[in-house]
Amino acid sequence: MLDIDDLDVRYGHIQALKGVSLTVNEGEIVTLLGANGAGKTTLMRTISGLLRPHSGDVRLRGRSIARMGADAIVRLGVSQVPEGRRVFPTLTVAENLALGGYTRPASEAQASMRDVLRMFPRLEERSAQLAGTLSGGEQQMLAIGRALMARPKLLLLDEPSLGLAPIIVRDIFRTLRDIREQGMTVLLVEQNARMALRLADRGYVLETGRIALEGTAQELMASPEVHATYLGKNAA
Repeated sequence: MLDIDDLDVRYGHIQALKGVSLTVNEGEIVTLLGANGAGKTTLMRTISGLLRPHSGDVRLRGRSIARMGADAIVRLGVSQVPEGRRVFPTLTVAENLALGGYTRPASEAQASMRDVLRMFPRLEERSAQLAGTLSGGEQQMLAIGRALMARPKLLLLDEPSLGLAPIIVRDIFRTLRDIREQGMTVLLVEQNARMALRLADRGYVLETGRIALEGTAQELMASPEVHATYLGKNAA
């Protein structure tokens, strides 16, 4: 589904990603672990077309998307749930969702809206409410729902549990399990490494812009380095 090959990304003279290569197979959930500043969000933004790589390639089902615009990448089936949710605060819940379905024909967008509201009944209750007045957990549901409106082939999730209470985090991960059961392909960046690895099929560890470790979720859970850094008693 997604193949990233020897990717370098720079901010001016600062090299944020250095020779990153990874694969996400169709139907998999792959998690990307790493400390703040490791380059996780840079990678997600590059996949979705918000950043252009200095070198290397990003391929979706064999087709290079590395130098396409973000809107073209959405139309090819990639949706991102950004870190910090980024809902449109002065628009209603329904309007935010409608914007997520702008690439789809009207009949498909209506069907997507029904599916999203069935997945998130709380959003249906608040469909006429301004998004900026929602709780953090509700905004995260809205951000995920907005991404699903485009009926993506690949869903990019950047820190979906960030800043949320534990009970809300459990709700979000239950939703991600439901998405997995529907067969959607997901690349997940998540600070809560333990929950991410319990959900994922495979994972990569990114350190200072490079892939330091990779393996199945079980292998990474058993790795002394991952355990010490991300799964210890003081880790998220």
